[in-house]
Amino acid sequence: MKRTFRSFPITDLSVTKEQMLSWCSRFNICSFLDNQQYQLQGHSYECLAGCGTVDVLHANAGNALSQLQHFLNKNNDWCFGHLGYDLKSETDRIVLTHIDYSGFADLSFFVPQYVLQLSEKGISIGSLSDNHEKIFDEISQTEIGSQPQQKISIIQERVSRDEYIHTIKKIQEHILRGDCYELNYCMEFFSEQVFIQPLQVYQSLIKISPNPFSAFYKINDSILMCASPERFLQKQGNKLLSQPIKGTLKRNRQNQVEDEQLKLQLQTSEKDKSENVMVVDLVRNDLSRVCKEGSVTVDELFAVYSFPQVHQMISSVSGEIKDEICFTDLIRATFPMGSMTGAPKRRVIQLIEQYEQSKRGLFSGAVGYITPNGDFDFNVVIRSVFYNAAANYLSYSVGSGITFYSDAEKEYEECLLKSDAICSALGISK
Repeated sequence: MKRTFRSFPITDLSVTKEQMLSWCSRFNICSFLDNQQYQLQGHSYECLAGCGTVDVLHANAGNALSQLQHFLNKNNDWCFGHLGYDLKSETDRIVLTHIDYSGFADLSFFVPQYVLQLSEKGISIGSLSDNHEKIFDEISQTEIGSQPQQKISIIQERVSRDEYIHTIKKIQEHILRGDCYELNYCMEFFSEQVFIQPLQVYQSLIKISPNPFSAFYKINDSILMCASPERFLQKQGNKLLSQPIKGTLKRNRQNQVEDEQLKLQLQTSEKDKSENVMVVDLVRNDLSRVCKEGSVTVDELFAVYSFPQVHQMISSVSGEIKDEICFTDLIRATFPMGSMTGAPKRRVIQLIEQYEQSKRGLFSGAVGYITPNGDFDFNVVIRSVFYNAAANYLSYSVGSGITFYSDAEKEYEECLLKSDAICSALGISK
């Protein structure tokens, strides 16, 4: 049966969003993507969700992308899912040596039973059955219970501060030798045998740090709570858009004058601009592999956007897609995203595998959706909590771009800054 959509008016966006999320989270598999009322370039949906499964694909690196393309060709419908960072072993043929305890496959996509589109005017429900009104009634009658503040008593670091500083110096030796120009080095924090309420953690996280590419994403016992500010890749018609972030500075929300000075400081930072332009060049190179000659342009360079916790330097790169290019061709050319690797990409991916102590898994991967006509939008999975409800394993990872001029101690402090909202949502005192 063909999917049909029906629209229903609503009057209270925030309450409806909570009800919609709560209703979606009852399914074993769901994806709840929230724009948090930002109006950035490429904005399409305030909130989009898929829940339940008509068809599903879970695959690990090897021939995962070929399986995915077959899955998409077979299902001419909405698809939601994720691309894990460790698909790099397929796209770049890198040998993996670490373990990921979150439980996510390298790649998962599903055709949902229900597609929910939320706007300021109403909610649109896409169903394969004629039960739209029943679903709307269920969502609107969903009760939102209050949950106590989550508190994680013990969080462990996979890499100590001293180990971090030592590793950064080793990476800078590679940069000095000319092996690479910039490398995004990440570290994991984790807790074992911990019990949380994922929905409550997500709600706390986005209340503290609402960001335009937030997501609550569940594949059975593996759950992502994401407050990402970054877009990986969007396709609208024949246009591709990527918006890499490089450059972060903590805000001062108590003093507007000082906050504006901090924003200006980031705008004029030669270090951050040099990191940003390296990634922009990398993205331009990636897009040129699948875009028409001469069509790749930098729409915005070194733009500084303000988010609740930090100022971020964001650039926008776009291009016109060549004819006869499929979804997985685009992914093979552009994934993993340059903002989470560095340059040159293949060499830094090898060095990341050598120096990091954890398998990234879904961290620095991408979560998003694909429409029936082939348009799509995927985020960069950062500022996120991962929870394996079967193993009771919780983790989050943070990182930063390392160049020859990086100060190791300042980079460590920047990583801790990026985890502030997560620690607050989990009740962790640093």
